[in-house]
Amino acid sequence: MAILAVVFFATTVNAQSKDQAAVKTVVQNYFGALNASDVNKVASYFITDGVLLAPGAPTATGTDQLKGTFKYVFDNFTYILAVAIADVTVEGDYAFVASTSNGSFVIKSSNQKIEDDFRETFILKRVNGQWKIARYMYNKSK
Repeated sequence: MAILAVVFFATTVNAQSKDQAAVKTVVQNYFGALNASDVNKVASYFITDGVLLAPGAPTATGTDQLKGTFKYVFDNFTYILAVAIADVTVEGDYAFVASTSNGSFVIKSSNQKIEDDFRETFILKRVNGQWKIARYMYNKSK
């Protein structure tokens, strides 16, 4: 019985570790798409009814609103952000990520570069075996 418990624990830890790595990859790839100003790629990391909660902006819900929001953002700004993932918790088909990002963005109309940093919370959902962003909220850390 003890051997079965050890095998079960090891299998569970291994699956958890794989899920955590997959979740981290989604968040890192999201930032890659954000830095590349790629509307379609950014939107592809969200579930179809995903939600973006950005400070000072209306809530964007669903693929069409997400694409519209990111089109507006990329038409007006260019981002160069590096993400640092502080914590990943996986519970069944949901994962919770706490991260920070820092770097800069450029206001295209004035070519003004602004240094900035953010705190982020991601909730991801496993859909058809793939991790996708279900909810994403961020704010400035200062």
